[in-house]
Amino acid sequence: MLYHAIYVPEGQPLPEPDVVNRPELARYVRDWGQADDRGFIAMDAEGKEAIGAAWLRLLRGDNKGFGYVGETTPELSVAVLPEYRGRGIGASLLTQLLQAASNHHAAVSLSVAAENPALRLYQRLGFDVVATSGTSLTMKKTLRTSLEEGG
Repeated sequence: MLYHAIYVPEGQPLPEPDVVNRPELARYVRDWGQADDRGFIAMDAEGKEAIGAAWLRLLRGDNKGFGYVGETTPELSVAVLPEYRGRGIGASLLTQLLQAASNHHAAVSLSVAAENPALRLYQRLGFDVVATSGTSLTMKKTLRTSLEEGG
């Protein structure tokens, strides 16, 4: 699913599949199952194939990701297979993940290309732009106010 989380603008060539092994991308899934890792997978109607996923994890210190906003804010990733996009699968996965995350974190963040159609979904779900870097936006959604996590 990490490969399908990579945004490729219309008309641009797809990256080689081994791009997910690059450290800056692999950090989003490498050694999955850490204490703060959370995620959901959408399966096809027959339950045979994963067609989408949404996950988050804390990436901090030297392991900061593209959507880093703070040491206690996990970064969110989402992917839906191309042939299943536009059917509400990503929105459903994100809604479930945000609900689950609210029990553990005060906020979540992500990085998205400004021209990525998913930007509208993130805005609808209450994410706000907190930084820009080139053509990428860093967005954050506050889940709850928490003094112990800096609110």
